[in-house]
Amino acid sequence: MAAGRVHSIGEIGLQQFAPYLMNRIMGRYNATIGEGLRERGVTTAQLRALAVLAVADGLTLNELAVYSVLEQSTMSRTIDAMEAQGLVRRMQHKTDSRVRQVFLLPEGRELFEAVWPEMWRAFSTMFTGVSDTEYATFVSVLNRMLHNIRKHDF
Repeated sequence: MAAGRVHSIGEIGLQQFAPYLMNRIMGRYNATIGEGLRERGVTTAQLRALAVLAVADGLTLNELAVYSVLEQSTMSRTIDAMEAQGLVRRMQHKTDSRVRQVFLLPEGRELFEAVWPEMWRAFSTMFTGVSDTEYATFVSVLNRMLHNIRKHDF
């Protein structure tokens, strides 16, 4: 899809407008896993932080906010709550005393591992009937799109 004449949403149609489809898919995904999260007293923001830290522990608050797709103020409040619950710990960076890193504690990892099967089921349902090749192409296109619009180097 090349830049050029501005098309109306009526010309494109909702079912052909990728941002609409992405929002609708993620809304359904979040609602599906949200049901299990509420039972455990976990918010979507907390789950995002847990998931990111399970893969990349020791991020700064800003990095964690970017990867979790949350405003920094929301992430800060989320980490405050998670720290109070004993799920994460903030520690001073080894070489830069101005920087604090966030680390997942065993209780946080255990909580993430408890909700991961629900996330996996929702993910699997979403990609039912999608071949490995189609999935690889889809992820490649998403990464290219992210590269086109991102504001950070990560």
